[in-house]
Amino acid sequence: MALLHLLSLLLLEGALIGSCSESLENEEQPSMYSATHCNGPWITGLPGRDGRDGRDGPKGEKGDPGEVPSCPDRSPGELGPPGSPGPQGPPGIKGMKGEPGESHSSVTDEQLKVISDLQIRLMKVTNALNLYGTAVQVGEKFYATTGQSSDFLTINITCQKIGGTIATPRNEEENAAILQIVVKHNTYAFLGLMEGSTPGNFYYLDGSPVKYTNWYAGTPDGQGSENCVEMYTDGTWNDRACSKSRLAVCEF
Repeated sequence: MALLHLLSLLLLEGALIGSCSESLENEEQPSMYSATHCNGPWITGLPGRDGRDGRDGPKGEKGDPGEVPSCPDRSPGELGPPGSPGPQGPPGIKGMKGEPGESHSSVTDEQLKVISDLQIRLMKVTNALNLYGTAVQVGEKFYATTGQSSDFLTINITCQKIGGTIATPRNEEENAAILQIVVKHNTYAFLGLMEGSTPGNFYYLDGSPVKYTNWYAGTPDGQGSENCVEMYTDGTWNDRACSKSRLAVCEF
């Protein structure tokens, strides 16, 4: 009995499966059938396969343009502080040796002497003009004064400090040039001569004997008590004590 009951169930299942198969075969024809129903008990089968993709739908309407976010203007920021210096780079490649310079050996000793003499003369002119007083030129010599008076020793030191000496006439022309200054200031001036150990014998300040003189008549008459020489306003000379105050005239 049990065997017959099992056989009946198997036959019933086959009938149901066949009925459902017809429905699956007709699934691709939706116009003929809307649905297939299988009544009665059944066993759940495997999932069916995926259906086909549907057709593309119509294109939608164009949307409104989107809003672009506005950004405030950004001006450049302030310049930042300078950075610390970097490490020293490696030394560069040594350059090529330059051309030898021009030799100045073409300048002769005579030309150098002329240049030196011009420089000395320029210095003399500058010193004479710096006295802000009267200046007279004769040959390559300049005689100048500030118009101030002093004793012989002070005048000698002052003239040496500015690169000159006390005015010393060595000929008639130079004596006449110094006389112009004496006449202009209407006073006597010391000259660069001094009496030696023998009274009445005078020498230049370098110790050499005097070769040109223009003594006033009867002079010198100091007999060793008047060791310096002054010039009168007529250009003649007289021996006078060195402590007296006379016009300072320097020679350059």
